[in-house]
Amino acid sequence: MGTHNLLLSLGPSVYLEVVAMDPDAPPVAWPRWFGLDNVTAQSAARLAAWVANTDDIHARASPALGVVEQMEREGLTWQMTSTADGYPPLSGAAPLLIQRATNFHPASRLPDVGLRLRCLHIQHPRPDDVAAVLAHMALDDAPRVVLTEGAACTLAAEIETPVGVRWLGELSG
Repeated sequence: MGTHNLLLSLGPSVYLEVVAMDPDAPPVAWPRWFGLDNVTAQSAARLAAWVANTDDIHARASPALGVVEQMEREGLTWQMTSTADGYPPLSGAAPLLIQRATNFHPASRLPDVGLRLRCLHIQHPRPDDVAAVLAHMALDDAPRVVLTEGAACTLAAEIETPVGVRWLGELSG
């Protein structure tokens, strides 16, 4: 995808992945993840999307999530949903889906630095549309996801740290 990534453990099966364009990568013939081809200085540092693990990607995927594609990196293979324009579904309110070829989870390779995801907060102008997509994916009762109405789509992660709760991202209003 012409990116380089950095992972940070947020628990045994949760991680934060920072994704950026790799200036040394050869040009790609498709839009990069998360609208990276159109990132400006004002929009660069943001919580843009989230990914949910599934054990049956074809049953859980829908046209709103894009197509299922085969991926590979560092000897690992997985299937993941991807939209044609590279932007996350429903402006980032709905997750991309991933199904790994093995039960191995990348978070198990990461050092535990004592951070834990407490909650992912999602605001969206049409929360009912988002809720319908989450229900189709059987994520409508995900314990760490809170969905509310907002003027625009925003994501914020509530993270427990050794020095207290910190927030990544901002909610409107």
